[in-house]
Amino acid sequence: MSRPGILSRILLLATAVASIAVVVAGLVSLPLIRSNAQAIAADDLSRLADLTASSLRVDREGRYVVPPRVGNVLLAEGVTAYVVSTGATDLPDGVDDADVAAVTAGESIQRTADTPAGAVLIAGRAFEPGTGVILIQSASVAGSSAGDIIVRLVVALLIGLGIAVIIAVVASVRIITPLRRAADAALRLGSGDRDVYVDPEGPAEIADIAEALNQLTAALAVSEGRQREFLLSVSHELRTPITSVRGYAEALADGIVPPEDVARTGAIVAAESQRLDRLVSDLLDLARLRADNFTVSPVDVDARSLLADAAGVWTDRCERDGVRLVTEMPADAVMVRADPLRLRQIIDNLAENALRLVPADGVIVLAVRAEGPWGVVEVRDSGPGLSAADLEVAFEPGILHERYRGIRQVGTGVGLALVGRLSQEMAGSARAGAAPEGGASFTVFVPRVHAMPPARA
Repeated sequence: MSRPGILSRILLLATAVASIAVVVAGLVSLPLIRSNAQAIAADDLSRLADLTASSLRVDREGRYVVPPRVGNVLLAEGVTAYVVSTGATDLPDGVDDADVAAVTAGESIQRTADTPAGAVLIAGRAFEPGTGVILIQSASVAGSSAGDIIVRLVVALLIGLGIAVIIAVVASVRIITPLRRAADAALRLGSGDRDVYVDPEGPAEIADIAEALNQLTAALAVSEGRQREFLLSVSHELRTPITSVRGYAEALADGIVPPEDVARTGAIVAAESQRLDRLVSDLLDLARLRADNFTVSPVDVDARSLLADAAGVWTDRCERDGVRLVTEMPADAVMVRADPLRLRQIIDNLAENALRLVPADGVIVLAVRAEGPWGVVEVRDSGPGLSAADLEVAFEPGILHERYRGIRQVGTGVGLALVGRLSQEMAGSARAGAAPEGGASFTVFVPRVHAMPPARA
């Protein structure tokens, strides 16, 4: 089912609002117009009464007459004039004895009365002692002018309604046009086009949408560029052990490896395959983390004991490379709420990165401590370290690899990315900094047992 567009909705809203305004204006104005017209008619009738009384004359035959000009005005306005005297009894509808008594006594009257024929306006003036003139005009005659005014008002309101609709259409078009351009740009972005720019125009809110789309375009370009660089670096890292394994395997298959070198060749093949397996496992873990189906099973575990076990393994590897391994552990247990397998994976990844960069006679420090509500695991080294710009992106996949490829021995950056994501999955965080040993320091915070950790940036 198609949804109504903005144009139709704004047009409908504007029409509804204008129509309500027209109805309200009409309901408020009509009684005012009628009452005002009636008041104006009463004033006009009062002036006619003054004119009639002042121009009234008695002819030779004893009849009361008015000049033709005044008579024509009375006829045109639908006014009937009556001359009354004291004690008159044959009175027109609407006029009573009180009216006669008032005008014959020299007073003026002006009022409205109801008659069988309808409402009438009455105005009276004294003519001479004991005699007066009374004018009667139908209220419907006075209402005819009100009708003309009402018709004009209705026409004006309808014109205003039409203008409101036209303005609504123009405003809708001005709003819809940049929105449609923004929608088209979003569809192009979704189809993979990154050469998209939306000109910020229209109201501020719509211009903000255009700016946001432009920023999204730039961010997508940067992100996809990083992904391409990351894939290139991973492909390079995968190709190296695969090439080694294939070369040594072909040599063994062709029998060109001397018998005394078979064991050493097998050890090389095993080491390269382990390296390949570790890289593939890290990639799979990273992919699963991003897919939100990565399981972490936190339990109460002693981080001190976990670090001691890892130190036993890495001591041998460091000795083979001429690197000194130092551990810093408290006397008491450091109980944390974490997945022991994932926490050990974090330690191993950090230790392997450090061993790759630390030169012979260098030092690697594995430390664990309690710090407020956190259990802290730290790996420091005396390697080349990281710059301030490196620290900001240390846990982003592939960025450090791209910066230092060909300059120093680096991995793919998958290990550090896993460290950042795994620490977050265990309700903690990871931080990179400078080590007092002169190299890099990587610190992982995980919640201590029975402690409620505050939010960390």
